[in-house]
Amino acid sequence: MTESQLAACVNIVPGIISIYRWKGQVEEAPEFLLIIKTRSGLMADLQRKLQELHTYEVPELITLPVTGGLSAYLAWMGEETSSDSGRLP
Repeated sequence: MTESQLAACVNIVPGIISIYRWKGQVEEAPEFLLIIKTRSGLMADLQRKLQELHTYEVPELITLPVTGGLSAYLAWMGEETSSDSGRLP
C-alpha cells in the first residue's frame, strides 16, 4: 500500500488476540493490527485494495479522524499519498 502511495505509512502490531462472534460462533484468533495512515480521499481505493489482498471474508477496516498532529508529519503524509508524486496505478 505504501508502494502504490495509498498509504504514507503502515504500522504492523503483532501479538493481537481477537475474540469475536462470527456466523453464530464465538471465535478466538491471533491477528496483526495494521495502522494505515492515509488521506480520506484515498479511502475508497484503499478499501478496494485491502479487500483484494486480505484473506478474510470481512476484514476490519475502520477510519478514525485526525484532528491534529505535528504539521511537518501531516505535510509528509500528504506528500507521500499525493497523486502528483507519481502514485502507481
